[in-house]
Amino acid sequence: MKTYPNVFVFDHPLIKHKVSILRDKNTGMKEFRELIEEITTIMTYESMRDVELVPVEVETPLETTVQYRVPEESVAIVPILRAGLGMVNGVHRVFPTARVGHIGMYRDEETLEPQEYYCKLPEGIAEKTVFLVDPMLATGGSACDALAALKKRGCTHIKFMCIIAAPEGIEAVASAHPDVPVYVSTLDRCLNEHGYILPGLGDAGDRLYGTK
Repeated sequence: MKTYPNVFVFDHPLIKHKVSILRDKNTGMKEFRELIEEITTIMTYESMRDVELVPVEVETPLETTVQYRVPEESVAIVPILRAGLGMVNGVHRVFPTARVGHIGMYRDEETLEPQEYYCKLPEGIAEKTVFLVDPMLATGGSACDALAALKKRGCTHIKFMCIIAAPEGIEAVASAHPDVPVYVSTLDRCLNEHGYILPGLGDAGDRLYGTK
């Protein structure tokens, strides 16, 4: 697969360990949901290495010192419904005050094209660092459309995070949105004829919410 300067595939032993359990068809709903959150938290730490900090004055028990913090209300989380909801708590562990928006997409089973049915975002989102999250990046259609929807509303600082990605999805998103950093925990082999990632982990939404 062609390499892209805006794509970052993590090579973290702890993520590999957790993904191996995530893939297992015998992993139950509760553990699956917990693993999604845990992997997302690790990815959030890694993806914020370039965050801009602001100086603040802090009084310790011994003296006053200048320290650095992430500005308040500077982060928003936007899951692509519905599976993206499973990643929200993982980001919230790092940024508990982050506002949450929602973008609803579904994939036409015949054309595999994404269709938007819902979009509600926090006030002032254009000024925030936005985490767009979805566990699976398959064809890339939903992610591309969700990124376009955020940009249409003025967002300029967007980070897209997914746990499992196919090369086809990476190429689609990286080509359509070269200005958006794409963070992937695991790059899989390919898509099958039905647009599912191989080896993948099945339908993330079904496994998160027990609807299969």
